[in-house]
Amino acid sequence: MQYQVATDWIINRSFVMSPITHFLASWVGFERFQASQRDKTLVVIAGIIPDLDGLGIVVDFATRILGLPETDYYQSFHRMYGHGLPGAILIAAAVGMLGIRRFWVAIWAFISVHLHLLCDVIGARGTTAEDIWGIYYFAPFTTAYELSWSGQWPLVGWQNTTISIILLSILMIRATASGYSPVGLLSQRADIAFVETLRNRKKRLLSVFDQKNRRKRAN
Repeated sequence: MQYQVATDWIINRSFVMSPITHFLASWVGFERFQASQRDKTLVVIAGIIPDLDGLGIVVDFATRILGLPETDYYQSFHRMYGHGLPGAILIAAAVGMLGIRRFWVAIWAFISVHLHLLCDVIGARGTTAEDIWGIYYFAPFTTAYELSWSGQWPLVGWQNTTISIILLSILMIRATASGYSPVGLLSQRADIAFVETLRNRKKRLLSVFDQKNRRKRAN
């Protein structure tokens, strides 16, 4: 029973647009502008760092599933520290210092964070039309200025699913052509195998279409 309550709670809180979608958006949008693997990694990671301010959801979930006094760290801290201009500047500066082309890595990281914010503004609504999640752009210093959109679609809506599928498709098409993918951020060997698999499947698919075309011509 406690597990069900906790599960319902975490779903209703909606952990914003999926970090996976944010990752895909950052990779598809910005990796090709980075010359080195290191800079690619940093800029892409910058696009998901803002959600670190939502890690309190882990503690909140644990208190509910264990029957402990309930906490509400997620509601209190999420979108208050990483989802605004101060957070974007801090993330960009920190990531830039680790880059090879520091200035440009910082610039692209700043843009990557703002892509994250844009995605959250347009596609991270809760389960009801009234449950719109805005972004306090100057938080944590002030919550006086909020970015929100009345047409915000739900986190679990078809729109986010469609966007994720499109981004993943673009990623695989590029990987097939360029010879590398985000898998290389973890393992070069695994990336080589992944790209080879994509290319083999493309060859088989083209072969099937070619055979069908030949049959049509023969008939």
